[in-house]
Amino acid sequence: MPHSIRPYRKKLRSSSFHKLYRPAANILPETPALASKGDRPLKMQFEDQLKALIFYHLKEHTSGRHLIQILKEDDFARNNIAPKNGIEKSSFFEAINTRGLEQLQFVYHNLYSQASNVLPNRHPAFGELVAIDGSLIDAVLSMSWADYRKKSNKAKIHLGFNINKGIPSKIYFTEGNGAERPFVRQILSPGQTGICDRGYQEHAEFDNLQAEGKNFVIRIKAKTTKTIVQEYDISADSIVFYDADVLLGTEKNHNQTQKPVRLVGYRVNSVDYWVATDRRDLTAEQIAEIYKLRWKIENFFAWWKRHLKVYHLIARSQYGLMVQIYAGLITYLLLAIYCHENHGEPVSIKRVRQLRIQIQNELRNDGSSTDEYFFKEHNPTRSYAKT
Repeated sequence: MPHSIRPYRKKLRSSSFHKLYRPAANILPETPALASKGDRPLKMQFEDQLKALIFYHLKEHTSGRHLIQILKEDDFARNNIAPKNGIEKSSFFEAINTRGLEQLQFVYHNLYSQASNVLPNRHPAFGELVAIDGSLIDAVLSMSWADYRKKSNKAKIHLGFNINKGIPSKIYFTEGNGAERPFVRQILSPGQTGICDRGYQEHAEFDNLQAEGKNFVIRIKAKTTKTIVQEYDISADSIVFYDADVLLGTEKNHNQTQKPVRLVGYRVNSVDYWVATDRRDLTAEQIAEIYKLRWKIENFFAWWKRHLKVYHLIARSQYGLMVQIYAGLITYLLLAIYCHENHGEPVSIKRVRQLRIQIQNELRNDGSSTDEYFFKEHNPTRSYAKT
């Protein structure tokens, strides 16, 4: 190949990766600046950090060291993901553990708003539905801040999941022993309906939620004491066997609700469900259907952990863990937008694997055809015969 065409050699580039990344890139100009905390200039700018973490989750890397190795050895990662002058292990882990959280939170919240405007509403008849649950993250013993039990450290995330749009919304972090119930009111906004399992039953909170205009559909224990205020008719052929306004708990134990709640009992596959709610604008069958949607957050946690490797820790500090989790949420939001805009579908492992293969194929084609493409472009009069 003539030496004269080498200056035209194109930088390896995957259009699919950049299509995935574009919604985040559009937010960067408004993102708070990342400043160095000392006299030394930053070895990794925020965009480098963001792209590296997205790449980490998208490509299912197994550790921070694995990612750094790829950033050094893979042509695409070295030219498009890593900082211009490369990144050493010490500088990378320093950045993850001490910088970028404010910026990641800014990108996440703006990206969530963007995704909410783009993605279809799958359950418009029910209003805004938010499933709420906690998830434990295994931590090493050196992570003493993540207290759980003797010889076992865990951290916990408390997540709100937008059922209508199929994406995570608000998130909070605690040690593994962190209580879950207080986060219902923090995650919900007035007018939204929180969907929770039995671990979130707390009668005083039912009163507080109603006072704040925050709706709920929360499963309760079957043995909970119920004082009937008003009963509603039920159909003989329905899965619903109980529908009434009640006071929950016993007055003598001072744990009784001050305001009546609607209690719906229904049976599915010989299992009885008792669900407390303040939604009286829906049928009892619709309340049962809403509670069934709570499994969406369980499916999200399982998929997120398995396919984006978000719980393969690359940091040991609480700050670094938050950085990694926010990056994992951002990656999922980007995938949600990408899958909707390019396939008209929710996120699925089929589409994610297809995207990964597409990126590799584009790089393979790019690397093999770059010289020929640029030689032809800058020598248009020359003829080319196949050999």
